[in-house]
Amino acid sequence: MDRRIKIGVFGAWRGQSFISLLKHFKDDAYCCAVCDKNEQMLEHVKQWCEEDTRFFTDVDDFFEFEMDAVILCNYFHEHAPYAVRALDKGIHVLSETTAAGTLKECVELVEAQERSSAIYALAENYPYMLCNQELERIYKGGTLGKVIYAEGEYVHPMNINEAKYLTPNSLHWRAWLPRTYYLTHSLAPLMMITDTMPVYVNAKSVHSELFDEMLVKTGIRKVSDMVSIMLVEMDNGALFRVTGSASFGPHGNWYRLACEKGGAESIRGNQNLVRLAYNPWNTPEGEETERTYQPEWPSHKELAEKAGHGGGDFWVIYHFLNNIKEGTKPYFDVYKAVSMSAVGILAWRSSLERGAEYKIPDFRNKAERDKCRNDDLSPFPDENGKATLPCSSKYADWYKKV
Repeated sequence: MDRRIKIGVFGAWRGQSFISLLKHFKDDAYCCAVCDKNEQMLEHVKQWCEEDTRFFTDVDDFFEFEMDAVILCNYFHEHAPYAVRALDKGIHVLSETTAAGTLKECVELVEAQERSSAIYALAENYPYMLCNQELERIYKGGTLGKVIYAEGEYVHPMNINEAKYLTPNSLHWRAWLPRTYYLTHSLAPLMMITDTMPVYVNAKSVHSELFDEMLVKTGIRKVSDMVSIMLVEMDNGALFRVTGSASFGPHGNWYRLACEKGGAESIRGNQNLVRLAYNPWNTPEGEETERTYQPEWPSHKELAEKAGHGGGDFWVIYHFLNNIKEGTKPYFDVYKAVSMSAVGILAWRSSLERGAEYKIPDFRNKAERDKCRNDDLSPFPDENGKATLPCSSKYADWYKKV
């Protein structure tokens, strides 16, 4: 009898990365089913699947198939309803970002996890990049003291052809994505490094005439903002400055810790390098006051270096399977996951209100959940093409009438 963990994958385009990675864990788990409406994608992923893997184009049939866990790789803002469905069936969930598209969905997801014995984990991969694992090791070593300020940047500009390719139709989520919503790549690493949670957010967005001409007036996308900058107050009093999905140039990711006794950061242009520096009077005995170096992977170097997103995809699967086997809680559990969704959602409202401060709900608290229970405002259009929030700061005046 095959006792390996049976994993279904919902969404083959993003899911292909995880399907291929599962081959490295073949003694513990395998891909038992894949669901996608695109039959060509289903055919494409068969190269990494087993002979008895089942393929579905109907989502209801897929969720009726016997599986132990599901990886949700469907559209960005549509993960929560399927996560709830899986948790209610006792199926472990590894969800791509974002956890929930509205505050109402945040509540529904949390309550599904609380009534389920299954595990929920967010498949956020950037915290597991080499530089961020090293920044975590440094910070938790204690020599820098408490974090006072930190920065996280996720910058992904693209040319018009890439934008067209990634936005195949006018209702696709990327066409309507406000700049604050896709923020886990910038915020999650800082949360994990410092073990903190967000409590307040302010945000401002920057409109781009170039984007307006290149993407909006050509009908490719609806968002003409190039970046949103968020100031996030954490539960230890520190202030984090993070981007959502920024599109100014050049491409890159960058993380910085500014602490009481010194700081550490990844290096712009080479995210595998780390700079560690102390105040001269705070330098630990035997340490250099400043150095830049390339850290080593803690383990599994070869597999991590072959995986996508700077090795992060490997570690996401590695930890998720260990959580299932050992019955342990994922670091990015449902509470951390929805807190980041809420930051993106409320930062966008802040931006539309010229930087007004918003409190991030504590979703462990039922009274705070109740305040969000019916809040389903969304910049993403429904099947009739109707959205309840503007998706670009250019339309902020409309928001004031909502």
